[in-house]
Amino acid sequence: MKTTYSVALVIYNEDKSKYLLIRRPLDDENLPGYWGFPATSKKNPNEKWEETVKRAAKTKLGIEVEIVKLVGEGTMDRGDYMLILRDYEVKITKGKPSVPQNVKGVTQYIDLKYTNDTSELEKAAKKGSVCSRVFLKSRNINW
Repeated sequence: MKTTYSVALVIYNEDKSKYLLIRRPLDDENLPGYWGFPATSKKNPNEKWEETVKRAAKTKLGIEVEIVKLVGEGTMDRGDYMLILRDYEVKITKGKPSVPQNVKGVTQYIDLKYTNDTSELEKAAKKGSVCSRVFLKSRNINW
């Protein structure tokens, strides 16, 4: 079975009381209209995890970031491939997150917000969102 690697970005506001969620497009294949963390569809071969994180920040949100820490990792069988996804807490070093970005070939989000309410992540986790599951697990929240 083929394995795909991906990353999701956990971005907190300045006082770390809220984190950034994005809303996926309504025609999204897996999670239409669901809120979650910005993520890449896949890590490129020979790309370092840090490079993938920086690419995701630029193409999905138009920002530059640095990694603070690895939040956790999750795995899911997607039928025709195995997904391994890592959530990274990152700090914005340049720019302000905005959606959508004018980048072809990547899922573009339709909205964003800072929140500390986990209910949207719990809904997404139930639907199969690995990045939501990893984050909730890191906070000992059962979904």
